[in-house]
Amino acid sequence: MSFVTRVQKTFSELEYTGKKKQTRRDRFLADLEQLVPWAQVEAQVAPFYSDTTGKRGRPAIGLSRMLRMYVVQQCFGLSDEGTEDAVYDSQAIRGFIGIDLGRESAPDATTLLRFRRLLETHQLTRVLFETINQHLASRGLLLKEGTIVDATLIAAPPSVKNREGKRDPEMHQAKKGNQWHFGMKAHVGVDATSGLVHSVVGTAANVADVTQVDQLLHGAETYVSGDAGYTGAAKRPEHAERDVVWSIAARPSSYKHHGKDSVLYRVKRKVEYAKAQLRAKVEHPFQVIKVRFNHRKVRYRGLEKNTAQLFSLFGLANLVLAKRYLQRTAG
Repeated sequence: MSFVTRVQKTFSELEYTGKKKQTRRDRFLADLEQLVPWAQVEAQVAPFYSDTTGKRGRPAIGLSRMLRMYVVQQCFGLSDEGTEDAVYDSQAIRGFIGIDLGRESAPDATTLLRFRRLLETHQLTRVLFETINQHLASRGLLLKEGTIVDATLIAAPPSVKNREGKRDPEMHQAKKGNQWHFGMKAHVGVDATSGLVHSVVGTAANVADVTQVDQLLHGAETYVSGDAGYTGAAKRPEHAERDVVWSIAARPSSYKHHGKDSVLYRVKRKVEYAKAQLRAKVEHPFQVIKVRFNHRKVRYRGLEKNTAQLFSLFGLANLVLAKRYLQRTAG
């Protein structure tokens, strides 16, 4: 590196470091640096990553760097190419990943693609999700007394203008209200106390919510809460031996016949309102992945890859939701 380049880079770094305003991106990345249990996650991925690097004579890119690049991709809703561009465009992202462009180039989109496929192949996104949850449980969260179940639709491209000339065969249509949606569903089980996700299942959009409840319960809860889409869950054979209180929302049609002026109707409305207040916590993780992480549409073809991504997204969403508690206990 030339002296001039080194001086220019030093001035650039000083200008960035000394700027008066800290952007939302700066604050968010600083929070991620503190919240993600990097050592635990790296320990789980390292045995698989070490076997796949450096085979073609190139120096292996550090696992820590690739994990941070992958986390940036998930939290900002970027493609592989978009993530590479963001590294070159943003000093904040380069600082988070640990890249000095004056000395080295950033990992390219193909390198990130290979790393993402490594995580998918060995189901390491689920490991990441479970490792984060173990970290949160060790800090006093995820109490496992009650579970709220829910599902959200995630759209898939309906266009047939692609190489195969057809829509993704693993995605399907489902009607919500008066609208049809094409894509998949993310089913989650959420801790009723903390509002954190402990179970994730990905299915096609036309799969009934009530059929997935068994996979969303961890088995230690004393009560289960859900909206009217879970009506009849308690009577299903897979729950015959389950000793829990089922708090499922009643359909309005089941008590409207009493008349809005009747005492029974008003009591039922108050009961349903109390149920809805408890269920509201399940919307928070959906808000994080769809609004903050910009995951309103599936990024890949097929349920397997998209479900793998959901584990990463909901694991990181749990950290965002638990931020205040974790920072308070750390202090």
